[in-house]
Amino acid sequence: MDIHQPAIIAFLLIGAYLSGSVPFALLLGFLLGKDIRKIGSGNPGATNLARAAGRGWGIAAFVLDFAKGLVPVLAAGWLEGRGEARLLHWTGMVETATGLAAILGHVFPIWLRFRGGKGVATTFGVMAGLSLPATLLAGALWTGIYLAARTVSVASIAAALALPVGVLLFENGGERSHLLVAFSAAIALLILIRHRSNIVRLMRGEELRFGGPR
Repeated sequence: MDIHQPAIIAFLLIGAYLSGSVPFALLLGFLLGKDIRKIGSGNPGATNLARAAGRGWGIAAFVLDFAKGLVPVLAAGWLEGRGEARLLHWTGMVETATGLAAILGHVFPIWLRFRGGKGVATTFGVMAGLSLPATLLAGALWTGIYLAARTVSVASIAAALALPVGVLLFENGGERSHLLVAFSAAIALLILIRHRSNIVRLMRGEELRFGGPR
């Protein structure tokens, strides 16, 4: 590893975490004079913004949350491809670590005392940069389940669990695909844990049926 590479990797990871920490749904809510932490589920994510301000605002927050996962991963992949950012001997390690930093930034944002959203939109952005076919599969599943059940949490959990399956189906083996399977499985588990209150409500038959991305 060249002497400047640790600084580049540190910049990528810190930058991804800080960009992931930007609470776009909360900020858009403030723009509209609403604190979405005091509305609906209280979650500072796109679904709750849609509940408070309408579907269009929720979609806008989803796109921004998606982008804050995608852009850092693309930047890391470009630098890694140029040989300017390598970590250990694993191909794709830097872009995967950068994606993880962005997701953790969204879920545990420094600006909100580490109380963030559930990470679905940002995870989709990260995975779009790492494995677009797997992400398209998960997105199609999200859409189908949401249209059938009209419950965002069910669609989000199913889509997250589909990500490692999609990686297994569409990636071509080798060390990068092994890394992506482990990464997507770990992120699916994180999303499952973040939806534990939704799972409890689903079991009680109390979960809200509502449209809009999370």
